[in-house]
Amino acid sequence: QLQLVESGGGLVQPGGSLRLSCAASGFTLNDKTIGWFRQAPGKEREGVSCISPSGRITNYTDSVKGRFTISRDNAKNTVYLQMNSLEAEDTAVYYCALTGVYARCVSGRMDYWGKGTLVTVSS
Repeated sequence: QLQLVESGGGLVQPGGSLRLSCAASGFTLNDKTIGWFRQAPGKEREGVSCISPSGRITNYTDSVKGRFTISRDNAKNTVYLQMNSLEAEDTAVYYCALTGVYARCVSGRMDYWGKGTLVTVSS
């Protein structure tokens, strides 16, 4: 069964950190561009970050630049999102998704989505 599973979400205080993981089963992520997206309550889904298959090309939405870092371990078939200096505005369900074309990630046109993990930033 093909699955893309996010983990690592939870409740954290403002200024804290979390690391999200996106793991695949049933297929390899190694030749795929992976993106992290988020949807806050009452808001539209927005792109957070993308990473190319090799990991050499990444991009971030402006609001997370300098705070979030996307990375991948192809040997573990996993992509990560390290989130530091978290703010209340980062509260959302975070999704990972894949595509075969990097430009599609930047525009949010992904081919397969996970079910998401909730991140809540609150004191």
